[in-house]
Amino acid sequence: MSKLPIGIFDSGVGGTSIWKEIHSLLPNENTIYLADSINAPYGPKGKEAIIKLSIKNTEYLLSKNCKLIVVACNTATTNAIDYLRNSYNVPFIGIEPAIKPAALQTKAHAIGILATKGTLSSALFSKTSGLFASNIKVIEQDGEGIVELIESGNLHSDEMRTLLKLYLKPMIDANIDYLVLGCTHYPYLMPLLIDLLPSHVKIIDSGEAVARQTKAVLKQHNLLNSQVLNTKNEFFTNGNPEVMQSLLGMNFDVNYLEF
Repeated sequence: MSKLPIGIFDSGVGGTSIWKEIHSLLPNENTIYLADSINAPYGPKGKEAIIKLSIKNTEYLLSKNCKLIVVACNTATTNAIDYLRNSYNVPFIGIEPAIKPAALQTKAHAIGILATKGTLSSALFSKTSGLFASNIKVIEQDGEGIVELIESGNLHSDEMRTLLKLYLKPMIDANIDYLVLGCTHYPYLMPLLIDLLPSHVKIIDSGEAVARQTKAVLKQHNLLNSQVLNTKNEFFTNGNPEVMQSLLGMNFDVNYLEF
């Protein structure tokens, strides 16, 4: 069982930011990454549609004998992970915006959250926000259009810069000192965000915490792979493989898959 792969899925290429953290912490693990780019972004879709897409992705990964599944998508986690955990007999790791550390550490009593509509409107987001951020100012921003630009290979475009300037302005005006990234596509914006935000603003995403949680759950279930040789990392997308290839570099092959 321990040599079986970890399955990871996202609405597109963004979850590769999570895969990188997992691969860095657990280099012995075999992985299969599934990008449902044809349906990206999941954010504007309703809960029922998101659950259906998450079932489709999960069942493909289970058909490849994955021992654990990482839902590397904030929107799919907040809308579908309870259903998945109740329906399938493998451990699931989800992704939530890192509101808690930002809310606990802010000195300005103001934080920004950049996320998709599907995450911001979810019950889980509302609960987490209510628990940890009720006494501070929270500037929520739906990052409409960002995922589409990344998925179409326009990460470094002028259009992206213009969009981010627009979305960050209310946060800068509110004097935030933490920005929480609530979508796994968004860590790829880091160079741009650092350029556009005041230097004192700290940016937090969930990647490292997710990798640590993945390790802990594998350990708990005696599923950690101790074999060092011949590690296999497979990447599949139903979109344009070149977009994912540009984010991963040339050390890994990205395959087109209709699913």
